[in-house]
Amino acid sequence: MRHFGHISPAVRKGLFHREPGEFGAASPARMLSAALGATLYSPATRPRLADDIIKQAGRGVVSMVLCLEDSIDDSEVTEAEENLVRQFTDLAARGVEVPLLFIRVREPEQITDLVNRLGGSARLLSGFVLPKFTEERGVPFMEALTKAEAATRRRLFAMPVLESPELLHLESRGETLQGIARTVDRYRDRVLALRLGVTDFCSAYGLRRAPDMTAYDVQLVAAVIADVVNVLGRADGTGFTITGPVWEYFRLQERMFKPQLRRSPFLEGRAEELRTELIEHDLDGLLREIELDRANGLLGKTCIHPSHVAPVHALSVVSHEEFSDAQDILRPERGGGGVMRSAYTNKMNEVKPHRAWAERTLLRAEVFGVAKEDVGFVDLLAAGLAE
Repeated sequence: MRHFGHISPAVRKGLFHREPGEFGAASPARMLSAALGATLYSPATRPRLADDIIKQAGRGVVSMVLCLEDSIDDSEVTEAEENLVRQFTDLAARGVEVPLLFIRVREPEQITDLVNRLGGSARLLSGFVLPKFTEERGVPFMEALTKAEAATRRRLFAMPVLESPELLHLESRGETLQGIARTVDRYRDRVLALRLGVTDFCSAYGLRRAPDMTAYDVQLVAAVIADVVNVLGRADGTGFTITGPVWEYFRLQERMFKPQLRRSPFLEGRAEELRTELIEHDLDGLLREIELDRANGLLGKTCIHPSHVAPVHALSVVSHEEFSDAQDILRPERGGGGVMRSAYTNKMNEVKPHRAWAERTLLRAEVFGVAKEDVGFVDLLAAGLAE
């Protein structure tokens, strides 16, 4: 699979200076963690889940989480598990390409139980999402994952969700983060990415951000994100990919503030209509949050609605300017450091301080591609939505 693989080769050729690369469930973990993109969540109770998965794959979704936890009622768990087994069996029989599929469980025992019940169709499974992850809760989850790997004889990844009250509360945050760090480091080869449960963070204080605001406007949440990245997202080889929080809104809401989406990038052709559609569906707030995610060290995003996928992927493509800067910084002859004016003559590129950024940028370019010099976010979004 590849990002923007759902659009025609001719359209892709017109958009990309370097097209997105191919990847699959067997690709290196470093590549997969960067390639997750918009990870679409779906309740495991959906009666036509196999059809839904195939449909979303055809729209550009490359990673999905089938949820047995907060998205379903406590009384539905048994039924949802049975449905998952049926739907995986159905998918396996069809023999079609599917996104990277993860199951969000409630308890460690579900991991080994589900793998046993899935039988041969477990080959479609990329791993599990582990809720409310702390050192105490995390170790049993990781041990269960290790047993499931042995039973299936295939690689299975974990995506822990950081969302427990102990992580939010100031007096316990430091100790909780250190415990999480010890656990994920111990099982480093099996941890694909860390996910942030911002809705649970807000819940602990009875908060809910409005569609006009991003997670970074809620100071309690922003502080936790900063501390998580500080401890677990370092660029020195000890860090992990940390994905952006969910955006909750997908339909028209009454506005209090002006739209956050500038008009100037949308002045050509049908683009003004696209801008209006984004604003009407409260996606201008999502676009701003995606940009702030990256500015704060996060990559990819949890999504609960298909309309969020294309904006996440369009904003994940590396611009020609970013690519040019990253290449200049990483030239072998500049290994000793130094400073230079960028090829776009609008900024300073300092080799040593910007090296980690450049390496991350080229990894993102590998999976999301590099836009042509005259191609911007609006072009990429319009193309992604048109298919």
